[in-house]
Parts: sequence; structure tokens; C-alpha cells
Amino acid sequence: MITADADVSARPAPGSGSPAAVWSAMTIVYLVWGSTYLAIALVIDTMPPLVALGTRFLAAAAVLAVFVVARRGRSVLAVTRAELASSVLIGVLLLGVGMGVLAFAEKYVPTGVAALIVAVVPLWIVLLRAATGDRPPWVTWVGVTVGMIGIALLVLPGSHDDAGSATGGQRMLWSVLMLGSTFCWALGTFLQPRIPTPRDPLTLTTYEMLTGGVVLTVVGLARGERLSDMAAASASSWWGWLYLVTFGSLLAFTAFVWVAGHAPVSLVATYAFVNPVVAVLLGWWFRGESLTLGLLVGAAVVVVGVALVVSAEWLARRGGAEGTLLTGPSQAEH
Repeated sequence: MITADADVSARPAPGSGSPAAVWSAMTIVYLVWGSTYLAIALVIDTMPPLVALGTRFLAAAAVLAVFVVARRGRSVLAVTRAELASSVLIGVLLLGVGMGVLAFAEKYVPTGVAALIVAVVPLWIVLLRAATGDRPPWVTWVGVTVGMIGIALLVLPGSHDDAGSATGGQRMLWSVLMLGSTFCWALGTFLQPRIPTPRDPLTLTTYEMLTGGVVLTVVGLARGERLSDMAAASASSWWGWLYLVTFGSLLAFTAFVWVAGHAPVSLVATYAFVNPVVAVLLGWWFRGESLTLGLLVGAAVVVVGVALVVSAEWLARRGGAEGTLLTGPSQAEH
């Protein structure tokens, strides 16, 4: 639905939620988003990767659209042409490119490593800020440097050795490609507050997921994937698919939208280094992914780097309004 003007939603002040409600929402974000990497691995075991994730986003977008219309009326989906174009752009960057690469990468890269590579999104955003004239604190630069060293340790051959039949070269190649896709996520997150997008976060997410679902499904069909192959998938793949639709795209994102409006961004941003830890542990527990020394060292360095960035931004903004360095539409890809 396109109109001349879109509604502007009122937003509560950060810090207005009760501690119990805030930590309940954060626990959902920590655990569910950290577990989506395992769910994706289960899905692509027997499903065509792009079509599976594309239909996942189409289903989630349909459910979310019905929900917001039932709660607020059809006008909530009203957007301007500029807002629609911006939503499509972000959807392509985050879900089309980002999820498309991840769908293939998890065939060669352990789920925990994939989550750790995605954790560098905040570091890319720092670089984008610097490129556009912003001057992050020096501690932020230390965090970026530490985080990138950790990623280098993760993508080196021998840092992890359990991605099925994949060779060391394949794991390194897809780790590097994933690193490039995280730049697309970072770019979408960076652009979101700078271009005319729908102010209502659920409306923005609906259009993003619709765009991502269409792009992934169309590209998948174009490369020979078939919808009929979904019917022959294993039960575990179908459970993973349903989990991504319901828990990953609907429950966790709704929790994130709420907590982002009711808690300080410095707290919300901790998902960036908690999710990878959850993913590493789940990959080890449920898929037998080994915890090699290279993986553990690289993981620790990445988490420290991201933690430094989050801490530096919190200290820099403590005296004023908190920014959106680590929050934004990149969360919709989960």
C-alpha cells in the first residue's frame, strides 16, 4: 500500500521497561537468535537453500502483515514510494545478499564460525561511520582491530575442521564470502536511519522480509532449485524451517523491537557477542562441531573486539542520547 505520507509511530524512551520484562525479552533474543544458525544448518541439510530461506521469509512476512493489520488496521502498511524503495533496498542487502550467502556458506562452514563471522557487522559499521566523516572513540578502533584479528584467526585453514566433507580451501573461501556479505548487512543497517524508511518497525520488517523472500526464491528457482524438493525434505529440516519462521522471524524479532524501545542500546547491543557464543555451543552439542584451539582463540578475540566496540560507544554516548550503532534492520535477517 503506497500513499503520499506514512504514519509516524510514537516511540517510548529507552530505559522505560521493567527489569523483568527487559531481561525476558533479552533472553529470547540471546537464545533464539543464537540458535537460528543451527536451524539454518538443519534446513539446508535436505532442502534447496535459497528456496527454503526465501519461502521462510515469505511465510513470516505474510503472518506479520496479517498481525499488524488485525491489530492496527490496513493504514499501518501505508508507505510512500521513497519508503518502499528504501525498504526494498535494505531487504536486498540484508536478506537477499546476506542470507543468500549464509545459506550456502553453512554447507562448508560450521554454524558457530558462521555466527562469529556475522558478529563483525558492528565493526563494519564503525568503518562506514569513519568513511562518512564520523570520528569514533579510540577504544572503538582498538575493538575493530581486535575483532578483525579474531576473524583472520577464524578463516585461516586449520582453525576449524568439521564442516562435513568440505575441504580447507572451501571453508576458507566461504568464510571470506560470508565476511563480504556481512558488509552488506552493515551497509543496510548504516543506511536505515539515513534514508526514508517506514517509521513503524513492524511495517519496515514486513516489507524487508517480503523483499528478501522474493529475491531468494526467484534466484533459487533461476538456478534450478525446485519447490517440489521441499516436499521430500526430512522432518528435521521441516522443524528447522518452522522454527525459523515462528521463533526466529516472529517471536525473537518482536522481542527485539520491544526491548529496543524500552532499554538502553548499550544493553540491547550485547546480542552481538552473546549470539555467537550460543551458536558455538549449540553447534558443538547438537552437530558435533569440534571446539578446536583455533576456533576457541578466534572466538574469544572476536567477542572481545565486539565487546570493546559496544563499551566504547556506550561510554561515548552516556552523557546524551544513545545512538543506533548496533541496532537496526540487520536483526530482521534472523
